[in-house]
Amino acid sequence: MMKILIVDDDKEIVELLSIYVKNEGYEPIQAFTGKEALTKIATNPDIDLMILDIMMPNMSGIEVIKAVRKDSQVPIIVVSAKTTDMDKIQGLITGADDYVSKPFNPLEVMARVKSLLRRSQQHVTTEVPDILEVGPLVIKRDSHEVTTIAGKQIQLTALEFGILYLLASHPNRVFSADDIFERVWKQESIVSAKTVMVHVSHLRDKIEEATDGEKVIETVWGVGYKVEV
Repeated sequence: MMKILIVDDDKEIVELLSIYVKNEGYEPIQAFTGKEALTKIATNPDIDLMILDIMMPNMSGIEVIKAVRKDSQVPIIVVSAKTTDMDKIQGLITGADDYVSKPFNPLEVMARVKSLLRRSQQHVTTEVPDILEVGPLVIKRDSHEVTTIAGKQIQLTALEFGILYLLASHPNRVFSADDIFERVWKQESIVSAKTVMVHVSHLRDKIEEATDGEKVIETVWGVGYKVEV
């Protein structure tokens, strides 16, 4: 049974989401502080996804994401009363995979949960090779690993890997932000351009840091993104 970690200092929200998580056949794990969330992650390394509040006392959700991302790529959905674009962008840049604003519909949260779990576990069709070599990168489909040709590992989130694999497996093809959102997030595109832009930017930073500044993903202004070979 898949495990979902639910983190919020509002116990009513944790209990509500736990009910919906159970109804979908997942096992809810509860935490009410950031530090407790990190303890749960440490003692339950097989957690499949985290639903995380941003505004918590003592240790914020942003701090939790930074700590988790040091050694884990577990999918993270941020649920927060902060609703501005900059708040959302900060959460995504820090390492979250999706963002839902409070007040929220629990059914929407569960739809996002199922979408992220599908994305992190789906098997890509066998028409594409198991291992892709693009520029300075080696991309391994089945293990979701990305390394440089020199062997340096690049830690990517499930969505970042999805974007890179989509572009790398269709070299020279330009994908719009809407195309990327619908193929990687597995949802109908609704105001997705900023979300995709943030993830592509974060992905580029990781690649350039690992490859001494080599650019793999190109922007075709007004159209979208591509990997050119």
